[in-house]
Amino acid sequence: MKASDFDKEFDDGNDILAKLDLSKAKKTTQITKRVNVDFPEWMIDSLDREASRVGVTRQSIIKVWLAERLENLHHVKQG
Repeated sequence: MKASDFDKEFDDGNDILAKLDLSKAKKTTQITKRVNVDFPEWMIDSLDREASRVGVTRQSIIKVWLAERLENLHHVKQG
């Protein structure tokens, strides 16, 4: 199913739960901590372009990329 079709189903008030694969869903109860990180301007510009391209915020793209990297490191160490 295309994302646009999924969005329309949701927007129309239809039940979309059956269309989701919840087998790998995780409930996170981790405590969030705020950190400040300084980035060079070129890096901020690149982050903003990529975030805009995929339609998310700068903070979201940073979190996703860091999570992916940490997950990969975790698998490498266990493998």
